[in-house]
Amino acid sequence: QGLLVESGGGLVQAGGSLRLSCAASGRTFIAMGWFRQAPGKEREFVSAISRSGGMAYYADSVKGRFTISRDNAKNTVYVQMNSLKLEDTAVYYCAAGAVLSRGESLYDYWGQGTQVTVSS
Repeated sequence: QGLLVESGGGLVQAGGSLRLSCAASGRTFIAMGWFRQAPGKEREFVSAISRSGGMAYYADSVKGRFTISRDNAKNTVYVQMNSLKLEDTAVYYCAAGAVLSRGESLYDYWGQGTQVTVSS
């Protein structure tokens, strides 16, 4: 297993919900986030959260539907995804680093990814 391990992906109907989890082994990161990559597209930012949980960023495409949270006692970050749309279908990657950012280049550690498929 790697440093970041995602879980919770799966198949869901449009309008449904999923919660992704990402457990970090051995340490608590200042910033943790989620990115996603749909088939044939570049990886894009979804959401990120600060160490305290007091600051969070969201992509416009998920704002109001996704909620990021973290439990530092468990070194785990979550993203609750509601009102899922077909266009949310992608591989979702957890990322961790020292700077809270929307840019993937500032994240040093990445999970292996978990597939989310939204069906009509």
